[in-house]
Amino acid sequence: MSANTIKDLAAGTAGGIAQVLVGQPFDIVKVRMQTSPKGTYKGMLHCGAGILKNEGPLAFYKGTLTPLLGIGVCVSIQFGALEYAKRVFAAQNIISGRGGEGGKMLSGGQLFIAGVGAGIANGFVSGPVEHIRIRLQTQSNTNPMFAGPFDAIKKIISQHGIPGLFKGQCVTFLREAAGYGVYFLVYEKLIQREMLMKGIRREEISPINPVLYGAAAGYALWAVIYPIDMIKSRMQTDGFTPSTGQQYASARDCARKVWRTEGIGAFTRGLSPTLIRSPFANGATFLGFELASRLLYS
Repeated sequence: MSANTIKDLAAGTAGGIAQVLVGQPFDIVKVRMQTSPKGTYKGMLHCGAGILKNEGPLAFYKGTLTPLLGIGVCVSIQFGALEYAKRVFAAQNIISGRGGEGGKMLSGGQLFIAGVGAGIANGFVSGPVEHIRIRLQTQSNTNPMFAGPFDAIKKIISQHGIPGLFKGQCVTFLREAAGYGVYFLVYEKLIQREMLMKGIRREEISPINPVLYGAAAGYALWAVIYPIDMIKSRMQTDGFTPSTGQQYASARDCARKVWRTEGIGAFTRGLSPTLIRSPFANGATFLGFELASRLLYS
């Protein structure tokens, strides 16, 4: 592994930790709204108030250890894969005489492909991490099935094997590939625009810009993936077998049944906390990554 890749992974970890700490309270509200029966909550505030009243303020960070460890790794993988792909494309650009200084001004197609690769690489970790997190976020507060993330992992593996951890994995890969292709395309194009307009290097961009561009990239991400994310959440809270309450045979079956029984509104349920969370969490992610990169590459 090259020194640059190690630096990219470390910077990505910093971005991932920032994302979790900022975004976790919004995420638990989103998951509860996505996975609860229609009519359970009147809206985001009703859901949040119910969690606060019935479970206390610490409930907003329920299951945080899993994403803090896992999403730190996930975002590390995302940025590690992205930056590696960017270096490969930059080398190709140098050979073909395009892409400006060092071939680093990648085309939209190159950035999208790099983002898709980053998303798929990330999916191998994000699938089981988010599965465990969602199980912990949605379990009963009075009679919990799992004592914590490690207990959840142990019980799921003992009862359903390693494949049990990867429940909903196919739809996770679809979400990650589509979402991160768009996510990094939008962010990197905004960074390129700032550099070209002001004639500056990446490290000279004001720290506020990664926050703003990360927020924009986050909105683009969710515009593409939210219905897919809802299906993933349903799959990952579903029973493992018919005897344990399994409702959906596949992601397609899930989408069909939700459409038929709950209507199109179910595919956007929980969108409000996601849209409120998005600029803060994604802005923090890119700010953490950019500042850590500057420090590590200086």
